[in-house]
Amino acid sequence: MEDWVSSEEDCGSSDRESLDGLENEEPDSPWLPPKGSNTKVITKESLLAAQRDDLGRVTDLLSLREHHARSLLIHYRWDVEKLLAVLVEKGKSYLFTEAGVSVAEHQDLDVSVSASTLMCYICIDDVPSSEMTRMDCGHCFCNNCWTEHFIVKINEGQSKRIRCMAHKCFAICDEAIIRNLVSRRHPDLAEKFDRFLLESYIEDNKMVKWCPSIPHCGNAIRVEDDEVIEVECSCGLQFCFSCLSETHSPCSCLMWELWTKKCRDESETVNWITVHTKPCPKCHKPVEKNGGCNLVSCICGQAFCWLCGGATGRDHTWSSISGHSCGRYKEDGEKKAERAKRDLYRYMHYHNRYKAHIDSFKQESRLRETIREKVSNLEEKELLFRDFSWVTNGLYRLFRSRRALSYSYPFAYYMFGEDLFKDEMTEVERNIRQHLFEDQQQQLESSVEKLSKFLEEPFDQYAEEKVMGIRMQVINLSVIIDKLCKKMYECIENDLLGSLQYGTHNIAPYQSKGIEKATELSVCWSAKACTTDKRHKLDEQTKGSTTQSDQPSGSGSSDDIGCPLPKRARTGGFGAGLFDLNLPAEVSDRN
Repeated sequence: MEDWVSSEEDCGSSDRESLDGLENEEPDSPWLPPKGSNTKVITKESLLAAQRDDLGRVTDLLSLREHHARSLLIHYRWDVEKLLAVLVEKGKSYLFTEAGVSVAEHQDLDVSVSASTLMCYICIDDVPSSEMTRMDCGHCFCNNCWTEHFIVKINEGQSKRIRCMAHKCFAICDEAIIRNLVSRRHPDLAEKFDRFLLESYIEDNKMVKWCPSIPHCGNAIRVEDDEVIEVECSCGLQFCFSCLSETHSPCSCLMWELWTKKCRDESETVNWITVHTKPCPKCHKPVEKNGGCNLVSCICGQAFCWLCGGATGRDHTWSSISGHSCGRYKEDGEKKAERAKRDLYRYMHYHNRYKAHIDSFKQESRLRETIREKVSNLEEKELLFRDFSWVTNGLYRLFRSRRALSYSYPFAYYMFGEDLFKDEMTEVERNIRQHLFEDQQQQLESSVEKLSKFLEEPFDQYAEEKVMGIRMQVINLSVIIDKLCKKMYECIENDLLGSLQYGTHNIAPYQSKGIEKATELSVCWSAKACTTDKRHKLDEQTKGSTTQSDQPSGSGSSDDIGCPLPKRARTGGFGAGLFDLNLPAEVSDRN
């Protein structure tokens, strides 16, 4: 069973990799991704800039210190729009209290110098006042106790929200004080603390996730609108943003997770054993029948009846076993065996077709070299037409539709089975919807096979008239396949998944131009200049004089603000001497 899944793991790379070297021939091809991308690549250099952009917006809008703004954003998972909505609805006091930020407007942070020594209520020692530190919440303890507290919390992985040591105090400690005290004793731990704060923009942000490439490319992807989307990183990997697995639409993330698990584990092997073997009544090992006689002998020496599984002696005639009779019907056992056999055959039906299309995709991916040679041969001929974009467009359409067609079989397995939607549909409704979906699936499958056949033909050796005929066939089939894919996705979203009552299964939408390729993030460094309009809108919102459409966007994208800057070189960047975001945390710690 393991080799069945290895094939789809090889297909997690970009469809566009299969067209490497071909897509540049026609820059205006209709299947290329749109220029205005809604997904952004956050690199090592732009990570700090992206984080500071959101921090600058909050600090300017609320007149806060940076560590207070960071505590608020981490608590609200870096969702600026949600943070501002809570501020407008419930006020600043509630906003700060929930996030553990001190609401004191003017807090005297200097320890009183009237006394030369003060008592620390943690270690109960008299400590010089110069070695005491007071937090924003007003609690004051000695530097040694604070340092030990910070070290423990950082080692426990709680760097992003270290709370005050005082009993029942939920205030978040000042990150500048944490960094200052910890760096005196453990400079490497202070660097780890800074790394955790920086990576919190990705780890705690639901709209930003690391690229799952192996080895890790060091990039993160930020989406602007929808979490249920398939994206392509600048490294070339295409993946589902929601579950970080390979692209799998029209399967939902749950369906794909169940399908891959079903293919990888030994559940179907167990089903085969259940259908084709019987357990020995003595040693309980599975025994397969290899003859026509119903008296079966196990390797342990035990003889038993194949019909009922009961232990017997070895004496028997043509018609019966001596001293044994099992002619009475047992409904439960028969039903269980028949059900296991039916489930196995149903799984094999969908898996064989799924694997067949995955294998076809792998074989068709090798067409890029032959297609390039065919186009080169056609260009050498003096033909009336010189535009060969129909070849590359047809090949790309073949890749996209083949992938969608292959994943439609796991979708059908769970959509019309009893694992997920047993109580959602009656048997009549299930049959009607299954026939509707399978009709569209078969139409798409037929068109895809025709397109594959035309592209594999040696049309570079044909006469011009015959090449023109193949050209028209490829163009027409490309348009038909695109429409059929759209129709199948609409059927899935509206007629199948859209009618569910007890569960929600979302799929990535179909895109005719392919999976969207993320563009590198350009961030405005002048947060104050970019948030002037935002502050006026917030003031109007707090007065209740504006509509919801005037609320600041929580996307944090500087493209919307209009302050893009050129990309910086990857060799520099803030903090390059401290740690490398392209390395895992444990590697950086050892270094």
